[in-house]
Amino acid sequence: MQVKCALCEKLCQIDNQSAIAKRLKNRPIHTYLCDSCNKRIGERTRARWATGKFTLHLPISEEKKKSKRS
Repeated sequence: MQVKCALCEKLCQIDNQSAIAKRLKNRPIHTYLCDSCNKRIGERTRARWATGKFTLHLPISEEKKKSKRS
């Protein structure tokens, strides 16, 4: 299967039976990142975590929303 990286637009070949290919076929909203872009984003994210100023904003669950209202 031929895919294009969402960041650098490099064309890559992946196996049709791989988990990534199946995910892209079944859910086209998912994007593909080549190995170099994926590695670069991972390194920069870890560097941001190391600064101590990085906050992860997770969605609030329904239970927490109810407890906040009370």
